[in-house]
Amino acid sequence: MALYELVDIGANLGHPSYQKDLNEVLDRAKQAGLSKIMVTGTSETISHECAKLVEKHPGFLYFTAGVHPHDAKYWNDGTLEALKALQENPSCVAVGECGLDFNRNFSPQDVQKDVFAKQVSLAVQLRKPLFIHEREAHEDMVRILTEVGTSLPPAVIHCFTGTVDEAKKYLEMGLYIGLTGFLWKDRSDNGVQAGLRSGNIPIEKLVLETDAPYMYPKINDKKIPKEIKDLITPETSALHKFSSFNRNEPCSLAAVCELIAAFSGRDPKEVARITTENAKRIYKLQ
Repeated sequence: MALYELVDIGANLGHPSYQKDLNEVLDRAKQAGLSKIMVTGTSETISHECAKLVEKHPGFLYFTAGVHPHDAKYWNDGTLEALKALQENPSCVAVGECGLDFNRNFSPQDVQKDVFAKQVSLAVQLRKPLFIHEREAHEDMVRILTEVGTSLPPAVIHCFTGTVDEAKKYLEMGLYIGLTGFLWKDRSDNGVQAGLRSGNIPIEKLVLETDAPYMYPKINDKKIPKEIKDLITPETSALHKFSSFNRNEPCSLAAVCELIAAFSGRDPKEVARITTENAKRIYKLQ
């Protein structure tokens, strides 16, 4: 019996590692309390694949459609119209994953900025939420979003790995923060754990995600304080064994919820309720 109702706002379920056992992966997600999963579209092709994938699981799976900064270099004259068409699908709940990644620079920075701005404009035009990726590009991200002004739709900085100050700026702008299993290892003085402990990254502005098959939360790591580890429930640990660094699964979202609760000194049931309500409201999940 699941302890919480949870929504995973970002899982890459089109990843080849799920091809053979996706139904079992989804069954485990349900056992962990997940009532909705958003499958992440990162390119025109992958967004189309996501649309097909979610058809088989209506009301449980939804998808996003966008062009990730890594793929910005492949943007062409037909991409915008293709994304517009995908956004008409009732199961498509956000524009993205889109954004800026100046950490890896798989696409030139100027191209990334141009392609991101086009997708922000699309979200504004369609009044659809934005699912945003940002790595080491905080200032340009703030500038592009600020240019839109008050017409900016609801937006989530997904898989947030930045500093407390960056989080505070995004929150000031009215954005939401998406947290993943990354938080188990972020021990910096001004990172996610510090922001949760201080309340500078408040539960009230969070949504949860696994970013599966990536961002596995290693809940038994020796560097996690004992008082945090002791708050992970046996039910969550039992399902957690199906996830690993080789392949994270949506069922690990219960562990993410409990880690956030432990670091912020809140009840995990409260964290689950608030973040689930946030996700349903932002993405209009019925």
